[in-house]
Amino acid sequence: MSNQNDAEQIASLSSVRHAHENGAEAPAKPVEAPAESPAATEPEQEPIAIISDIHGNLEALTVVMEEIRRRNIKNICCLGDVIGYGPNPLECLDTVIENCEFTIMGNHDFAIFYEPFNFNTAAENAAFWTRQQFESDPDRKRRNRRWRYLGGMQTRMLHPRFMAVHGSPRRPINEYIFPDDIYSASQKISLIFERVSHLCFVGHTHVPGVFVAQPDFYSPDDLNNRYDITEEKAVINVGSVGQPRDHDPRSSFVILHSGYVEFIRIAYDINTTVDKVRSIDALDNFLGQRLLEGA
Repeated sequence: MSNQNDAEQIASLSSVRHAHENGAEAPAKPVEAPAESPAATEPEQEPIAIISDIHGNLEALTVVMEEIRRRNIKNICCLGDVIGYGPNPLECLDTVIENCEFTIMGNHDFAIFYEPFNFNTAAENAAFWTRQQFESDPDRKRRNRRWRYLGGMQTRMLHPRFMAVHGSPRRPINEYIFPDDIYSASQKISLIFERVSHLCFVGHTHVPGVFVAQPDFYSPDDLNNRYDITEEKAVINVGSVGQPRDHDPRSSFVILHSGYVEFIRIAYDINTTVDKVRSIDALDNFLGQRLLEGA
């Protein structure tokens, strides 16, 4: 395995008062500014970066973490699949442990800690190779820290501002929510939205965008990379850091701001990751080639 650089690491108004003295006429009352609406006076909430599906891609994770730091965002959440497929599972998990507020368990994290479930041959072989990397680290303290972190991942998290799962609110580890489901599986979408109170962030499909209950789906391009939060329920897929599948090979993640969600794409050194995959016999070359295609 190549040596890697670890990623590092967010109007007050003055009142005017005039007094009446000895029956003297008071000065004219100054014109007051219109009262602000309650929404306008609510304090700004700290932005939160939400990442998912890193899949052992250290080059991608490094540039994403650099972008998050550049924006001075202090809070980061991860929706799972930190590992699996990619050539740097240990370094990626260490980065997440050091930087993320929490990490949800994805199906590939589950596969390493327990057993692969419903994986194709390439994914299963990658899972067994990844587990071997965990077990062969000679540093016992570091090895045990990683296993404890994997085993402690929750399948869902109820944050004060949103719900977080890897797959879906209904089946948080393994269920996919595809854009085409709004046409081919509307009942499925309806049942999923029964479990959503307002905002739910997901990953798993590696395809970013916003589902609403009608049902409908909006890609980041449809939204000009910004989803304005209303009272409407929404399931928001943040895309994939390390293996995008929407035919855009750039890393994908989102930032939750006060009042809106921003979709971010950022380029990384794909060829270095592809070369690493090709150098590891246990990893299918397809796992590198697909990174170039974003598919």
